[in-house]
Amino acid sequence: MEQEHPDFLWRSPEPRDAYDAVIVGGGGHGLATAYYLAAKHGMTDIAVLERGWLGGGNMGRNTTIIRSNYLWDESAAIYEHSLKLWEGLQEELDYDVLFSQRGVLNLAHNLHDVRESVRRVEANRLNGVDAVWLDADGVHEVCPIIDVTDKPRYPVMGATYQARGGIAKHDHVAWAYARGADALGVDIVQDCEVTGIDVSESGAVTGVRTSRGTIRARRVALAAAGHTSVLAAMAGLRLPIQSHPLQALVSELFEQVLNCVVMSNAVHVYVSQAHKGELVMGAGIDAYNGYGQRGAVHVIEAQMAAALELFPLFARAHVLRTWGGIVDVSPDASPIVGLTPVDGLYVNCGWGTGGFKGTPGSGWVYAHTIAHDEPHALNAPFALERFETGALIDEHGAAAVAH
Repeated sequence: MEQEHPDFLWRSPEPRDAYDAVIVGGGGHGLATAYYLAAKHGMTDIAVLERGWLGGGNMGRNTTIIRSNYLWDESAAIYEHSLKLWEGLQEELDYDVLFSQRGVLNLAHNLHDVRESVRRVEANRLNGVDAVWLDADGVHEVCPIIDVTDKPRYPVMGATYQARGGIAKHDHVAWAYARGADALGVDIVQDCEVTGIDVSESGAVTGVRTSRGTIRARRVALAAAGHTSVLAAMAGLRLPIQSHPLQALVSELFEQVLNCVVMSNAVHVYVSQAHKGELVMGAGIDAYNGYGQRGAVHVIEAQMAAALELFPLFARAHVLRTWGGIVDVSPDASPIVGLTPVDGLYVNCGWGTGGFKGTPGSGWVYAHTIAHDEPHALNAPFALERFETGALIDEHGAAAVAH
């Protein structure tokens, strides 16, 4: 007998006057952090504060690609840990997040692309990440609808391929983590905007001011993606990140024609097909800084033109809708996860276009950092201090086409 779906997966409590820890941001990273704090570290006196509705920010506005084939050791380690968590997430949370390991192709269109791609494959193998190099015939075998002839302006010379990569359903992921955290006693408070962060004269966090009153807390963890710099400024902290609009689109529904995820830096597009059948496309960030969840027509046109270079079949597709998110990009295209100069204030930002795939791993290491007031070994290299020491993790080449 089919189980009846409950009307609500989590409670909607009124915020209390005080908590042990407050997480600002009710998206994937904030909810995952709350869940792992409760499940792995026994911290349940927690509130997740979301200014809108749960998962209504970047979590509901991304293109859901999951992979771990990053170049540098530090990046490969944290994203591979995240991918391993993805592989057991449905069982742990007892909720179907529609995780589909359909494989991810990163195309190479010129000799430079080929050299860099082969280099990345070898680096992946050294780090225990599954990756192979495919020639053009191999690409056609994996994805028959890609044009691998000599007709396109950017001929496909090959691709890296990670078979364990894929996609998941973003809203299901948010719901699963929210339900899991709520069941462990975490308060999830929607429609609660943080308007200020209180810091004592000694330089320690004492709480937050919100649209629903002041909440005392000795730990405040920021997980608000593109708005992190705005929140950090409330505590007198300036972060090395920039916020940009990032646009994407979906087509009308089609029969399943694309059986993997395809990414291309040269023609500047990435494409997958959603579970219901829509073609999901994204590309680069808008060049200007801003916090608008919208963009411009010329960016969408460029995405579609790039997709048609690779998939002539898509010429008959019609755009169903477009949207924008707000991505936070750091100077080295890598996240910032760890402590700040303000005692009790923690930051998780700078994921750029890689935030969704990093959701489980980010929550895991961020929870450890908050619970122990020191970073986990996986996020220690991503400390804020690296921008002073120069120990950068430059992932512009492997991060995504949008950096």
